[in-house]
Amino acid sequence: MSKKIAIQGIEGSFHQEAARNYFGKDVEVICCSAFKEVLKIAGNQKESDGGVMAIENSIAGSILPNYSLLMKSNLRIIGEVYLQINQQLLVNPGVTLDDIKEVHSHHMAIQQSLEFLDKHNWKLVEREDTASSAKHVQKHKSKHIAAIASKLAAEIYDLEILAPNIHTLKKNYTRFLVLQKEDISVDSSTANKASIVFHTDHNKGSLVNVLTKISDRNINLSKLQSMPLPGSDFKYMFHADMEFDNIDQFNAVIKDIQPVTQMNKILGVYKNGKKKI
Repeated sequence: MSKKIAIQGIEGSFHQEAARNYFGKDVEVICCSAFKEVLKIAGNQKESDGGVMAIENSIAGSILPNYSLLMKSNLRIIGEVYLQINQQLLVNPGVTLDDIKEVHSHHMAIQQSLEFLDKHNWKLVEREDTASSAKHVQKHKSKHIAAIASKLAAEIYDLEILAPNIHTLKKNYTRFLVLQKEDISVDSSTANKASIVFHTDHNKGSLVNVLTKISDRNINLSKLQSMPLPGSDFKYMFHADMEFDNIDQFNAVIKDIQPVTQMNKILGVYKNGKKKI
């Protein structure tokens, strides 16, 4: 039976691509308008089997509000997907470059494609996301409007790819987290990556002390993201992604850092994702 997974955006979005990448093409997506809604539905086993949420992009950086949402949720990370973001120029069947007067898309997709777009005298219209831009083109049947969106959006909305891969930077990846309710049992025996959040006291060298203990266990700190500690005066908590060889190595470092952190929470222990070229 296919999984029901909450995503941000509509069908044809890159979130749906990420969900298919992890769960297979038969995955059923529950489309949500906001990330907060994704986490709410993902945490309700009666409504879904989990969720997929973008957390960072190799060009735009971290999506900081999503780190806070995750920490406050009842979810844990069970996996991750690195999705290469390929932007396509989509049109209704039969439309040519000369027919186009407007191009609609999310502002980031437009920015990522400016080298191509600057060759044409088109009006650029920002919309809420790429998939809704594709849906708009299909709905209005216009020969004068194009969209920048994914190959999946072209398939779903019966659009033609008039110009493929129009993005300027070809190595553009978004990292998505795969989330499930934290009380669902997960086999972590093959895990080689974990995400935790912690904070220390505000004394000199406190953070260095934690990082040294991680390094001493020969663990790779692949991500360290600071976030304001709510209710404090410019104090910070830290989200850390750690890569290791075996689960015993990770368990040992958690034991090591407990005495030198005021709080640490394991957000997930999982197998690291691979970039697909």
